[in-house]
Amino acid sequence: MSEEKKKGGYSADSIQALEGMEHVRMRPSMYIGDVGVRGLHHLVYEVVDNSIDEAMAGHCDTITVHILEGDGVRVTDNGRGIPVGMHAKEGVSALEVVMTKIGAGGKFDKDSYKVSGGLHGVGVSCVNALSRHLEAEVHREGSVWRQEYERGKSLYPVKEEGKSDLTGTTVTFYPDPDIFDSLEYNYDTLASRMRELAYLNKGLKIKLVDERHTDEEGNFISEDFFSEEGLSEFVRFLDEAREPLIEEVIHVEGEKNGVPVEVAMIYNTSYAENLHSYVNNINTHEGGTHLSGFRRGLTNTLKKYADESGMLEKLKFEISGDDFREGLTAVVSVKVAEPQFEGQTKTKLGNREVNAPVSQAVSEMLTNYLEEHPKDARSIVQKVILAAQARHAARKAREMVQRKNVLTGSGLPGKLADCSSKDPAECEIYLVEGDSAGGTAKQGRDRNFQAIMPLRGKILNVEKAMQHKIFENEEIKNIYTALGVKVGTEEDERALNVEKLRYHKIIIMCDADVDGAHIETLILTFFFRHMRELVERGYVYIATPPLYQVKKGKKAAYAWNDDQRDRLIMDFRGSGSDSSVGVQRYKGLGEMNAEQLWETTMDPENRTLRQVQIENDMTTDKTFSMLMGDDVPPRREFIEKNAKYANIDT
Repeated sequence: MSEEKKKGGYSADSIQALEGMEHVRMRPSMYIGDVGVRGLHHLVYEVVDNSIDEAMAGHCDTITVHILEGDGVRVTDNGRGIPVGMHAKEGVSALEVVMTKIGAGGKFDKDSYKVSGGLHGVGVSCVNALSRHLEAEVHREGSVWRQEYERGKSLYPVKEEGKSDLTGTTVTFYPDPDIFDSLEYNYDTLASRMRELAYLNKGLKIKLVDERHTDEEGNFISEDFFSEEGLSEFVRFLDEAREPLIEEVIHVEGEKNGVPVEVAMIYNTSYAENLHSYVNNINTHEGGTHLSGFRRGLTNTLKKYADESGMLEKLKFEISGDDFREGLTAVVSVKVAEPQFEGQTKTKLGNREVNAPVSQAVSEMLTNYLEEHPKDARSIVQKVILAAQARHAARKAREMVQRKNVLTGSGLPGKLADCSSKDPAECEIYLVEGDSAGGTAKQGRDRNFQAIMPLRGKILNVEKAMQHKIFENEEIKNIYTALGVKVGTEEDERALNVEKLRYHKIIIMCDADVDGAHIETLILTFFFRHMRELVERGYVYIATPPLYQVKKGKKAAYAWNDDQRDRLIMDFRGSGSDSSVGVQRYKGLGEMNAEQLWETTMDPENRTLRQVQIENDMTTDKTFSMLMGDDVPPRREFIEKNAKYANIDT
């Protein structure tokens, strides 16, 4: 064993190759989740995770990510640089082993990294296998080293190219068009993840540069992400659009029983619970033992304080854990040497040894805070009592929704035009804006597998409503009943029970105008806050009716954006006929007849459905709280940046 290895160094001997990578190109979804937009962005995260590991080990403080012209990405860090010495077992440079062997890397060597990130843990070799071209440049040991690859295979041995007084690694890659459905990187998606990583790794500078676009001064679009306070800043960022209930962020950071734990939390006046949990920088959106520990510590400590304060004496029923988390925004981050992941998408932490340290840290943090801030403590307990009273009222309202309607016998809403098939896997339901469009959709549908549920007007804004008000809302009651889902299990009163879900495609179909976009957002807010499991399972979609019909004589075609419209006009004008081409702008679904609606928006052979996905928990939560909250300026800024209909509807 080398001297460097004995001291816990990072050398060629630190690199272990666990298995071959023959199947990566054949089965890419096994390694990166999918070959769509999500998988494409995951390539960037895998490369950045290598740099983050160097930062967590204390060897890197700056990471730069460039989105390049031609669908490429370059990630640069100032860490130690991937080792380039000869790998004893493999007989080639350690850099080549890291880049061409799946599962190879210092992450599997406890002397090199105590903990490491990366959701699938497949490393940069997987990125290499799925790239048409990749180049690695290493500054290390006073020299610059380079190697290039095509679709995972090296083009030449690692070569020394000159001297350098820097250290670090630069990886430039171009995803393979033979593998991915799309090669276009979304700046906002990458920015969200870089921002998240900066909050989770305070003191680390992350810069994102988009070389595809420039600002008014001719500079590349770019953003710098840096956090001095870490999770405390993260929580304040998440709650920007909400009204705080207490003045300070409650925060703790330290090691408990050998587990590094950091928690930050704050209460606001909303009725939503917003918990975000991370293990080694991975967003564990299915929760796990660390989140269970947080909830236990929070509930036990607050319950004890509330009991001793005497404020619960007049309450006639028991308080539940849910009541303590209403209006709570919290981030829990732990570092675990060997995380075990479970759950549907492998993002649920299973390590039992993590529960107690988190619970203990939260309990100590809260006990100290409540003693030192009696005014805030009283506000929190009062909020908990109100939550308990509202939950009690919500239970009664929910029971009313879930009780079968004696008159109809089936218990289905009278407005629902159901389909004849009873197989949820082939059935789909359209939630349609307005009775008029609902009538057209009923005429145009295929009644074998397509159900239509008209919604009247704008449904309740659930972001600002107490739970019992939600169950009392007529349109929302109809959605619950039509879908066949129930709320509440023995373990969790707010959990969604989807065993009897009647449709595996839930399609939101609204007018293609400003009002339609608003109604769409209200419905999506409801699904995100109260039927999130349906979104996570991929059951929720948005229909895309056309914006225009371009017509010349008896010839007609449809356009879904301005570019398509302009191309159709040019094509029609060039067809030789003397007649001025007509363009109709569809502002409402009702402007189409049943045949047109079927042809453009409902026929599975021709339609385009957009599947609703949660790319990033933090961003999605913040977006909904901003769009549906009371703070106008950030909402206006968001709409001006993203509005599709601003020019054509004013």
